[in-house]
Amino acid sequence: MEKMEKVKAKSENLQKLGVAKGKAWQWANTRKGYWHIANSHILATTLTNARFEKQGYLSFYKYYLEVRV
Repeated sequence: MEKMEKVKAKSENLQKLGVAKGKAWQWANTRKGYWHIANSHILATTLTNARFEKQGYLSFYKYYLEVRV
């Protein structure tokens, strides 16, 4: 897959998560690696725990509180 195809796919996926088109392109086209952008503002505000819980994923923290002794 070429770099532009990856950037386009990242941008489209960020837009599906509700990020504005310009910001999505800006973040998708960054030269920083995945590890560096994993804790970025854009991902922290779009991939929230509430979003994952709404999709049916378990919260590790809530699970821990339920099973701790």
